[in-house]
Amino acid sequence: MKVSIMFSAALMALALSACDMRPAPVAPATVISVPTPVPGPAGATGATGATGDTGAKGYTGYTGATGSTGDTGATGDTGKTGGGTVVIIPAK
Repeated sequence: MKVSIMFSAALMALALSACDMRPAPVAPATVISVPTPVPGPAGATGATGATGDTGAKGYTGYTGATGSTGDTGATGDTGKTGGGTVVIIPAK
């Protein structure tokens, strides 16, 4: 047991000491100077362009879904009981 612990510690020390911890060198960027012409005075404003064509008409939208059925109305009051009188309405 003592030998296996000593062997593991020695192997770990060798493995960790083999790592190179220094960062890799980075070359500086090369700056290239590109000659550009010196701008002159501004020119005259150009003419206005032609108006574009009218776009195509869009498609008709989909019909909406049918609404849900409404609630049932309230029940009316009970009518009066009839007497012995009969009302006749003449025809027009």
